Amino acid sequence: MKAAVYYQYGPPEALQIQDVPIPEPKDNEILIRVHAAEVTKADCELRSFQFPAKWFWLPHRIAMGILRPKRPILAGYFAGEIVSLGSLVKKFKIGERVFGSSQLKLGAYGEYLSLPETYTVVPIPENLSSNEAAAIPLGGLNALHFMRRAKIQSGDRLLVNGAGEALAFMRFK
Repeated sequence: MKAAVYYQYGPPEALQIQDVPIPEPKDNEILIRVHAAEVTKADCELRSFQFPAKWFWLPHRIAMGILRPKRPILAGYFAGEIVSLGSLVKKFKIGERVFGSSQLKLGAYGEYLSLPETYTVVPIPENLSSNEAAAIPLGGLNALHFMRRAKIQSGDRLLVNGAGEALAFMRFK
C-alpha cells in the first residue's frame, strides 16, 4: 500500500510517499481502506516534534520515539470502508463505511488502517461523504469538550460560528 511516512522528525519534506505492507488485522481488529484522512495541527507537531507546551517534551519523546518516530505513518482521524475482520470481531461487517479515531496508533495517512473494534469507530451516516466524515472527529470532539466545559444545559441557546459558515443559533433539548 502507499502511505505518507516519516522516519525522522523535521520539516514537511520529512514526509515521503512509500510502499509499505498492508497491516494484518489481529483477531480483535478491523482492516479499513482509508478514503479520507483529516490533516491536523497535531500531525504537523508530531512530524516536526515542535509542541507549544515545552514542558511536555520528555514524556512525548518517550511515547512517540526518542531518536525517530515509533509510528512512521501519521494521522489519527479517518473515514473509509471495512475490508477485513479479525476472527473475534462482532461489531462490524465487511463493506461498512466507517469513520473515527485511531487514537495514538495513528496510521490514517496510509491506504489501509488496522484498528481494534473497541476504538472510536462508527458508521458514516448515509448523507455524508468520506471527506465530510473524516473532518468530524477532531472538530466534533473539540466542540463537545468546550460545550461540556461551558456546562451547556437543556434549553440553553448557543451561538455557533464555523469557519466560512453562516451564524446559527441552536437550542438544546
